[in-house]
Amino acid sequence: MNGNVAKALPPQPAPCWRCRAVLLAVLAAIVASFVWLGLDLSALVSAESMGHMGRFIAEFFPPELSPDFLTRTAHGALQTLAVSALGTVLAMAAGAMLALPGSGRAGWPLQKAARFVLNLLRSVPELVWAALMVLAAGIGPFAGALALSLHTTGVLGRLFAEALENAPPAPERALREAGAGRIAAFGYASLPLVAPQWLAYSLYRWEMNIRMAAVLGFVGGGGLGQMLYFHLSIFQQAQSMTVLLGMFALVAGVDGASGWVRRRWGA
Repeated sequence: MNGNVAKALPPQPAPCWRCRAVLLAVLAAIVASFVWLGLDLSALVSAESMGHMGRFIAEFFPPELSPDFLTRTAHGALQTLAVSALGTVLAMAAGAMLALPGSGRAGWPLQKAARFVLNLLRSVPELVWAALMVLAAGIGPFAGALALSLHTTGVLGRLFAEALENAPPAPERALREAGAGRIAAFGYASLPLVAPQWLAYSLYRWEMNIRMAAVLGFVGGGGLGQMLYFHLSIFQQAQSMTVLLGMFALVAGVDGASGWVRRRWGA
């Protein structure tokens, strides 16, 4: 009986020497990075460093809770929310338009051109786009929204195109063979398949744009970031802490709302 059980067991898989070699190469690269960059982790946890950080953090407490400043912080949070939402919506529309040729639906010349534009848009950081938009549109929330939309278009366009490439072609082909037009076949077959994935990507990027919209305030994009930059520059840590708490509340609220939307729509 023991012999029968031994025969029934599946054979042991051969060791994956390639996997082990890749793992060793990754570990060697990490060690080499620490050595080449001269990173000293002991300095991070030294008594002097911990003391400096502790004194700096203590200066942020207690936060500024006066009604006037809380009102200003709430206004900045709404402005940051509006900038991130507008930038994301514009990016969703532009990304979807570039994703159609980027997925190869209009031939390889347009696919290469669309991929080039998407690569260009997302390779330029948001702060660089913000600096350019400030020169074009002036200092304010509009420049921040444009900067977010340009970079996010490159990200969402690539993700949307990959979702279209991975969608099964059979439903759309069946509608085309039944006499439906190209737009109708796409709208009734492929689009419903990729829409939940597109929505999930867009909500995730919106959450990221909330944080980036705050950072864009450092270059004149308005909102909480501009408030944080101003108060940090004049060493008003208590006011800065209130702005940071506003950022946390805003990100947490958007995260909860996007999670509800994903559950509601199955994204």
